[in-house]
Amino acid sequence: MDAVVKRAGTSPPVLYRRWSHRDELARAAIVHTMKQSRLDTPDTGSLREDVLTLMREINSTRVQLITAMNMHLADYHQETGTSPGDLRDPLVTGRAEALDVLFGRAVDRGEIKPELLTERIKSLPFDLLRHEILKTFAPVPDHALEEIVDTVFLPLVR
Repeated sequence: MDAVVKRAGTSPPVLYRRWSHRDELARAAIVHTMKQSRLDTPDTGSLREDVLTLMREINSTRVQLITAMNMHLADYHQETGTSPGDLRDPLVTGRAEALDVLFGRAVDRGEIKPELLTERIKSLPFDLLRHEILKTFAPVPDHALEEIVDTVFLPLVR
């Protein structure tokens, strides 16, 4: 908190009026970063291409952010007893609405069955992408993205 006070050029009481402790400040900073880095929802005309387009954009622009956030926050999670999932709340960051639009279009086109769309299945391709990034700290090869979409995700929603 002292480093934030110094960098912001403010006083501790001003900072503590807004965030009562370090955990609140860290969560607010992460949510802010995730809101600012939200990507546009693609509309290619097919669910496969929409999901691949979004995954490719994440893969080409967010590897460093994903890696840094996970590496730098490991101590924070141990100290607070939280997990990375606690800070990736799609309702807070606006990601849930973006995915709802993407999947809503696919339902309207008759590509997928809406009753099969659980929150876990909607996030699955992106969770697998994040997992692949964190295994290597590098962008995922395009053939792996296609495999995630074609052999894992799409069969679950069709």
